[in-house]
Amino acid sequence: MRIFEKNNAFMNEAIRKLEPKAIWNKFTDLNAVPRPSKKEERVIQFMMDFGKSLGLETIKDDVGNVIIRKAASSGMENRKMITLQSHLDMVHQKNADTEFDFDTQGIRMVIDDDWVKADGTTLGADNGLGVATIMALLESTDIEHPPLEALFTIDEETGMTGAMGLQGGMLKGEILLNLDTEEDDELDIGCAGGIDVTATRRYNGKPVPRAVLPYELKVKGLQGGHSGIDIHLGLGNANKIMNRLLYHATNRFMMRLAEIDGGGLRNAIPRESTAKLVVLKSQVEEFEAAMMVLATTIKNELKTLEPTLSITLEKTSAPHMIMGLGAQERLLKGIYAAHNGVYAMSATVPGLVETSNNIARVEVNDGAILVNCLTRSSVDSSKMDLANALKSTFELARCDVQFNGEYPGWTPNPESKILKIAEAKYKSLFNEEPKVAACHAGLECGILGQNYPDMDMISFGPTINGAHSPDERVSISSVQKFWKFLLAILADAPKKEIIF
Repeated sequence: MRIFEKNNAFMNEAIRKLEPKAIWNKFTDLNAVPRPSKKEERVIQFMMDFGKSLGLETIKDDVGNVIIRKAASSGMENRKMITLQSHLDMVHQKNADTEFDFDTQGIRMVIDDDWVKADGTTLGADNGLGVATIMALLESTDIEHPPLEALFTIDEETGMTGAMGLQGGMLKGEILLNLDTEEDDELDIGCAGGIDVTATRRYNGKPVPRAVLPYELKVKGLQGGHSGIDIHLGLGNANKIMNRLLYHATNRFMMRLAEIDGGGLRNAIPRESTAKLVVLKSQVEEFEAAMMVLATTIKNELKTLEPTLSITLEKTSAPHMIMGLGAQERLLKGIYAAHNGVYAMSATVPGLVETSNNIARVEVNDGAILVNCLTRSSVDSSKMDLANALKSTFELARCDVQFNGEYPGWTPNPESKILKIAEAKYKSLFNEEPKVAACHAGLECGILGQNYPDMDMISFGPTINGAHSPDERVSISSVQKFWKFLLAILADAPKKEIIF
């Protein structure tokens, strides 16, 4: 057994001893199961086996969502059934120097003061802590609760296809508690919808001239993060930074692109980008000096937000082919013009980002261009306004543009009955008012509400920082607070209405 495997087993035991043990034990079990989006077969089976092992009604629907039902504890039979919902998949991101295979390995977790995090990868607290919490409730024998219905959805992170595929009539609960919010003092009652904007183009490669030197340009060390929750922070986007460097190089020098590999998942702010290019030999010294000056300028602009930003330029092996000047200029101008970041703030909810875009992925290789964006908004018309602006920008760059993966937002209901119960419980437990908010992220409540329009919904969870990045971490004390809060809500679940 390798050293890191021994260390991981030791650390898992330490995490299992954290309070509440019921949650941390289930989270440790869950994190041993690889669960990338669209490859959830193993975690679906894991959840099916779990429900059946408890002798509970356990169902897998046509798309792979798992539903488990548990009868009320003694004396709670007259309460409304509550549906507890979290998603099974997790975002897969790792540091460039981390050796890890998400398809075969369990997450390597570590404890750092009040935080649990992973060793160079995403942790999976989003939304594994919600899943583990529901599992702990289903397994419990001494917790007071109404009839419970657990809904574990698939593929939330790359399209919400699990929630979209859930048929009307499958759920029996009257109240839904979504456990996928990442601030422990917040109750969410609304969220943004989203749409993927994907630009593609073919180009004819050109032979590499003899009188050039090949370089590899790298942007790395950015924080990254959730492309909805963190978009207002103004963090660096590796794709935009790389494009800025290449744009200025094209304007001043005989520089030709060979490849770009930037960003990754559509819902993660890009942390890294690599480009391969060639420069005329006679311009090498001036080119290197100009890139150093521009890199320093960019790092100074972002030094407060991105203190570990690194921009490097190194000689490398010659590429097989390069882009023609026309295709190259249109691509760089298109990305330069494409909006990234906050587009509009809400006029009705103070401090809420209404509409934004994340230029998530830029790939240039072997005669093909791909640019993938995720556009979000709590207002559908504003979402499509920005999506059409991006479409127009990339069409001017002679790209084909497709819209796909659209999902709806969740319209806030300030008069929600379960919200009033949660607000009162929070204040009595913690002697302060919770923040009632809508979030600029995609929650499955909006989709589920289409088939279950009468279901009363709120979303809450423990404090998770850095979701969708290798800096993801969850507060241990916050999990304790979250657990106490959830149990109090369940103990005071509303009674069934008697209709005469």
